[in-house]
Amino acid sequence: MSNARRILIIDDDEGMRDSLSEQFALHDEFESLLAETATEGLKRAKEEHVDLVLLDVNLPDLDGREACKLLRRGGFKGPIVMLTGQASDADTILGLDAGANDYVTKPFKLAVLLARIRAQLRQHEQSEDAVFTIGPYSFKPAAKLLVDEGGDKIRLTEKETSILKYLYRAGERVVTRDVLLHEVWGYNAGVTTHTLETHIYRLRRKIEKDPAQSEILVTETGGYKLVP
Repeated sequence: MSNARRILIIDDDEGMRDSLSEQFALHDEFESLLAETATEGLKRAKEEHVDLVLLDVNLPDLDGREACKLLRRGGFKGPIVMLTGQASDADTILGLDAGANDYVTKPFKLAVLLARIRAQLRQHEQSEDAVFTIGPYSFKPAAKLLVDEGGDKIRLTEKETSILKYLYRAGERVVTRDVLLHEVWGYNAGVTTHTLETHIYRLRRKIEKDPAQSEILVTETGGYKLVP
């Protein structure tokens, strides 16, 4: 399972689009979607799952700030980072007022852009709007909810939510019991692997068709992982 964050790059500069896409491809945590115009970008954001939008201010068919407003009106709740050649405070304010989360001035260092992107994604993950896909479910950590394809809701405990969140972030890596214990319960001397296994058992009863034959939250040598 790839939990790469999907970044939609809306920029009419082909060199910029390709360069950013190539750089993101070097990091397993990101996957790029490309759009040359605001119209194309708005369409992709509506039809596909997008975690964050990189949006150029100067687009051939529409001002980037207007595109930002349309993204928000269309229901896009993820972070939007504006890219601009203008560095004035007035431009920054206009972008943020349009619904952008951050403003990065060209030329920029890739390391700085990546840090800003990661910071926005981390912040979004803690928000009420964050939604992730786990198997057939939409996972809403802030609400401690899983919603199945029919709209039925499965309520989770705080610990169950934390377990799923950590396993989701781990992607294809197996997470050992000790690591999960530390991440979910912290330095609590009274907590043992039996406590974790009890929570995993209860979680499977909620999310698996057959808890005895797990297909979503599976046991691997030494620990657990999520599969699509």
